[in-house]
Amino acid sequence: MSTKLFDLSGKIALVTGASRGIGESIARLLAEQGAHVIVSSRKIDDCQTVAHSISEAGGSAEAFACHVGNMDDIAAIFAHIKSKHGRLDILVNNAAANPYFGHILDTDLAAYNKTVEVNIRGYFFMSVEAGRMMRAQGGGAIVNTASVNALQPGEWQGIYSITKAAVVNMTKAFAKECGQFGIRVNALLPGLTKTKFAGALFANEKICNEWIAKIPLKRHAMPDEMAGTVLYLVSDAASYTNGECIVVDGGLTL
Repeated sequence: MSTKLFDLSGKIALVTGASRGIGESIARLLAEQGAHVIVSSRKIDDCQTVAHSISEAGGSAEAFACHVGNMDDIAAIFAHIKSKHGRLDILVNNAAANPYFGHILDTDLAAYNKTVEVNIRGYFFMSVEAGRMMRAQGGGAIVNTASVNALQPGEWQGIYSITKAAVVNMTKAFAKECGQFGIRVNALLPGLTKTKFAGALFANEKICNEWIAKIPLKRHAMPDEMAGTVLYLVSDAASYTNGECIVVDGGLTL
């Protein structure tokens, strides 16, 4: 067996929501293992900062702005990838929206639409575009960032939890239909992780403390602690792993 199962040299990887948090950690780790990483999020300046930092550290990266809730942006980034690279080996759907933190009965249409457009429609059509490229080239790996909220809805996070449950089923649907093309599709389900994205939750001391009290490790995670699972899922080490939704939550959902 090869001792370089995690070597991604020569691979082209696209990571969305990669300008900070879990996405940034994933982008950095994939680059460290040899992948050329396309750092993507809504704001090009933030993407360029991360891509430049990766390059300065000896990795290979570029920046490309893409709002996955916008179909034109999705078309543009894949046109760029096809033109510049001619292939895509890895897609990490990590960008997400969670604009509303409050009681589910007070969810308004704007918050509902934004959450669904990014977390469901965005993931779906990013996977469709990547899958078509991967089918033509003979295979690839897709990883979706879901959440433990897909399994146990978070308080005051109703519509977000619902969309993350959809991501879990979406992962399995793509895995079932695309496996025949050598495309593996899996998901990461993070637990309580200290990111700007989760700022509203951490700002509510009562809810945050309730979460931590339920975690056997008695602490929250840091973004870097999520990246290793993604590296496994996109690497040759996971060559027979397909349709799995791996929970990384310190034991919260036990």
